[in-house]
Amino acid sequence: MAQSSLPRGVPMVAACAAAMVLAVLAAPFIGSTPLSIGRVFSRSVPFAENVDAQIFLVSRLPRAFAAALVGASLASAGVVFQALLRNPLATPFTLGVDAGASLGAMIAITYGSQVPFGGVVGASLAGALLAVLVVYNLARARQRGLSTTVLLLAGVTLNAFFSALILFVQYLSDFAQTYRAVRWLMGDLDVASYTPLLVALPFILTAFAAFAWLARPLNLLSLGAESAGMRGVDVNRTQRVAFFSGSIATGAAVSIAGPIGFVGIIVPHLMRLLVGADHRLVLPGSACLGGAFLVACDVFARTAFAPLELPVGIITAVIGGPFFLWMLIRSR
Repeated sequence: MAQSSLPRGVPMVAACAAAMVLAVLAAPFIGSTPLSIGRVFSRSVPFAENVDAQIFLVSRLPRAFAAALVGASLASAGVVFQALLRNPLATPFTLGVDAGASLGAMIAITYGSQVPFGGVVGASLAGALLAVLVVYNLARARQRGLSTTVLLLAGVTLNAFFSALILFVQYLSDFAQTYRAVRWLMGDLDVASYTPLLVALPFILTAFAAFAWLARPLNLLSLGAESAGMRGVDVNRTQRVAFFSGSIATGAAVSIAGPIGFVGIIVPHLMRLLVGADHRLVLPGSACLGGAFLVACDVFARTAFAPLELPVGIITAVIGGPFFLWMLIRSR
């Protein structure tokens, strides 16, 4: 992409960033129980007696942060995987990372304290790491580079295999464990504390640092591996960084909220329609728009049928399903 084309999309990226910040700030004040801003930040009332402050700081604010982090991670990972696989319909869950993370979480939910991974979040991250290592080693088993074809086939196969193991673990669990597992698999942002965010944050920051480096190489890689190599791109290194960083971001996001679908395909395509195909704009823009989008979806999930709260994964699926079908028709 020409350097001169960059500034035209910068205002749109800035607008998406502002939308995400505003969404995170506004979301905790929206809900079935109205909150008073003055009472939330009042120092005259002890925190133990300040219901508004407890709802804001303990329940809704970590949920808003979780939605922003998960949405940004999934949207950015979607951009990276679509560029890596050169497939506009690829998603963060294409390569089986979410299935590995879900299997780890199911084992932690079913066996609880017997799992030495630090709870559901830790077990989910361990499952994601296992899936990443298996897929990566399969993709590079017969050549020095990273075969994107084998990568895709291995990911789809592993996804099916881990999904079968998830069903097996659920079959062995009791009713309460099965109910909790099913709710988790629907995608749920009711984190109830900042601990899951702090556990996953180092992985997300590492992935985003890699995304910042990947922007220019992905632009060149979209022209084809040979063309990118002729322009000075280390194709093998770029593919490895893209695979691992996208997988880390996906695994960390799933560990926080479970598998929330369609964010990683809706947002990147919307961002490309707004700013073009330059990854220097698409990556940061998708992160910001993904965060704002998932915060908005979560607010709707909490309030549309109040006092009943829907898992946010249902909302993204209802929006994303028709969008995905539209993309399939449009790509023909």
